[in-house]
This record gives sequence, structure tokens and C-alpha cells, in this order.
Amino acid sequence: MKRPMKRSNQHFRRAVRRLPLGVASNFRYWGEGRTIYAARGKGARLWDIDGNEYIDYRLAYGPAILGYCDPRVDAAAREGIGIGGVFALATERELTVAQRISRMVPAAELVRFSTSGTEAVMCALRVARAHTGRDGYIMVEGGYHGLCDSFQWGIEDLDEEGGGMVRPYGEGIPQLLRQLVHLVPLNDASRLESVLQQHGEEIGALLIEPILGNCCSIEADPQYMRDVRELCNRYGVVMIIDEVKTGFRVARGGVQELLGIQSDVCTFAKALANGYPISAIGGREDIMRRIGHGVMHGGTYTAHSVSLAAAEKTLEILDETDALERVADYGKRLQEGFASLLSKRGIAHCFTGHPAMFGLMFAETAPANYREWVSSDYSFYNSLAPRLHERGVLCEPDSREPWFISAAHDDECLARTLEAFEAAVDETIRSLRRGRGKTRREPVPPKPERTKREGGESTLPPPAVPAS
Repeated sequence: MKRPMKRSNQHFRRAVRRLPLGVASNFRYWGEGRTIYAARGKGARLWDIDGNEYIDYRLAYGPAILGYCDPRVDAAAREGIGIGGVFALATERELTVAQRISRMVPAAELVRFSTSGTEAVMCALRVARAHTGRDGYIMVEGGYHGLCDSFQWGIEDLDEEGGGMVRPYGEGIPQLLRQLVHLVPLNDASRLESVLQQHGEEIGALLIEPILGNCCSIEADPQYMRDVRELCNRYGVVMIIDEVKTGFRVARGGVQELLGIQSDVCTFAKALANGYPISAIGGREDIMRRIGHGVMHGGTYTAHSVSLAAAEKTLEILDETDALERVADYGKRLQEGFASLLSKRGIAHCFTGHPAMFGLMFAETAPANYREWVSSDYSFYNSLAPRLHERGVLCEPDSREPWFISAAHDDECLARTLEAFEAAVDETIRSLRRGRGKTRREPVPPKPERTKREGGESTLPPPAVPAS
């Protein structure tokens, strides 16, 4: 079966004349002939400009926690429009939303707002450096913290002894920054301790996603997180938990509630306002008070009246209704449906992460970190994903990106998804048996840029990196 793509392909040929790759973000380019242009979304469904309907499990990489065009949130946003936008002045609603965040996430004693997840993490690192007086920082391999020079570093050329080369992913990253960053594997506290023993006096912050939102939702072990917390305390390192994806999605208090851990500084964005552009930085009062007393933070569009009103309503719904329970329940039922279909065909599989944002692995056991993912075989997934697209199920073609669930996914979505999944799996099996449909297995950078190759298809560039 082949869905129509004529209008999208025609639009791509026009758009590429004025927009690099024909899109406004590298990650929206899926290759000439396969790049989708959205027309509209409603609930858990999305329609492209060719009229194709999809049950969406990308949800814009997670923001649409309640589904597209949620009437309650959109009504609040329209109220925000009436306020006037931005004034380069504060409004009362900033405090209202900050108070809600602090109640839901105890670690967020004080809160500041930004516009994007990248900006929030940039501010978190800046305030951590100010607090410690140290410029160095640690990142966990496979983590993704946004498109900022400080964070676009990954490891390649891995060897059996656990060594590798730390290099930037993407051009234009100053090599001078290399001396500041240290990378460690997830779920290996001894490696973290070793780095701190050698470089602790230089390191001011550790950035970690306890669920790797751009690497199959690989999850940190609770004991590992307790060890990380103790090591940060011992060496005076600010522990930054990046909850841009997990915040207000996997639990009301985010991944910190799930794992029973508390950060020094934390960041939020995606699900905060059901898709309206806003992010937040929260943290210990003694650290956050440095903002405005030495640390600069701001932005013309920070705490925009529309996004702030949407955030207020979204958090109210997530905090006071059963929306998150329904999200998790649907995710569990979807996993059970996938597992049943795959088990009947003797296909090894497992799930990683949380039901609200889970990874699907075609292996007996889940990887414990990015290094284990790199050595895994993800050819089945890479062959399966485009076949799901043809059948109206929209998942990320990059196997590292989780399946995101919204409160708008319903029983009809589940039934249609499982029907499409079964057919796509069977077609993938037949194709791989014939020796077709295989894809390259080299590691690729987080949210990779895709490059054109012969035949008009896209592939992932050979990278130097951790995955998002």
C-alpha cells in the first residue's frame, strides 16, 4: 500500500528554494519524497496536506500530553491573547504558575520561565556554574539537552575497555569547549566517581535525563540515581535533572517523583503547556537566588501571556484530573498489544522507559545505556517504521525516539494501531527474509540531521555522538 504524497512532495520542491532542507528544523526533514507537511491536528490524530490521517505517537516529540487542540487549554490561550502578549513587564500569572510547579515538584523551590527547553537548560548550567565557581560539567552519554554548543557533544569510536573519543556532533561547535565537558555512561556510578576523583575541582554541574528521552527512553536504575545524588553532594556538584521531556508526563512530579530523587536544579518544557512555547527552570532557593544577583536571565518572549495561560490550565488538568493515569494505562495496553503480536511470531522484543513515553526494542533484554544501544540491532525497527506510516500510524522513523502517548488516545486509536502494527510487522518479516528493507546500523547523532542519498531516500549520517 502507498499513501499519496504528491502535495507534500510538490511543496518540498518549492520550500527547499527558500528553507534549508525545506523545513524550519533539521529533524522535520525525512528525505526527499518522504518529508511530511502537517495540515492540522486534533486529539491524537494528525492530517497532512495530502489528506492522509495518522494516529500520532510523536506528538511533536512529546508536548501534546492532552492531545492536539485541547479545548480547555486553547480557551485559556485565547484568554491569554486578550491580555496583550508581552510587555517587558511581569504579570500576576507568573506567580500562579510558579506556585503550581513548586507544589508538584518539591525540588523547584524557586522558578523562572524561558521559551524553549534548550534555553532552560542553558540557564540551569549557567546558574550552576555561578553557584560552584567551576566551569566544567558532566553529561550522560545518550542524553540530549538541546541545540546549544555546550551540549552538542557525544562519544564515538567506542572500544571494549569502555574508552572512546568525545567529539561535537555537527559543525560550527568550538573545539575549545571540549576541555569543559566530560561524558559518562548511564547506570555506571563507578565511572562517574572516577571522573569526579580526577576532575572534581573543575566540575560545577552534572546534567542527566534519568529517562533518556532521545535514546529509546532507557531508564536509570533507582540505586544508580541515589549514588549519583550522593556523589554530587560529596563533590559539591550541582545536580541538574533535565525533565524537558519527562516533566509532568511520567508523573505529576515528573521523573523525580518516580525515582524518589530530588535535584538541585531541574528543567521543564514539552508537556508544560500542551504544545504552547514555554519552559521553566526550578531549583533550590540558595542556587536560584543567584539569578538577578550576578546571573543573567531573561528574554523578550519569556512568560508570554498566551503560553503562560496555556501552562496554567494544562498543569491544573494534569494535577487535578486522572489524565496522567489514562495516559499510562493506554501506554500499557499498547505495549501489551505489541507484545502479544510479536510473541506469536517469535520476535524478540522489550520495552524501555515509562508507558507514557516508551522505547520499543527488538531484543530479549533492554540496553542499560547508550553504549549498549549502539551495539544493538535496530534494523527491524528502521524497516518497520515507514510501513506503519503507510498504514496511518505515525511513529518517529529514528528508533531512538520514544512512542509518546496522550490523554486523547482512545480505544479506537488502540484497535487501529494494533491492526496496522500487525500488518506492518508481517510485511517487514517478509521483506527482511527476502534481503530487502535492511538499513544501516551505525550509531547516529541525537535527533540526527538526515542527508539525501541516491534513490531519493534518506539515511542517518555517520555520527560522532550520543543519541536524543
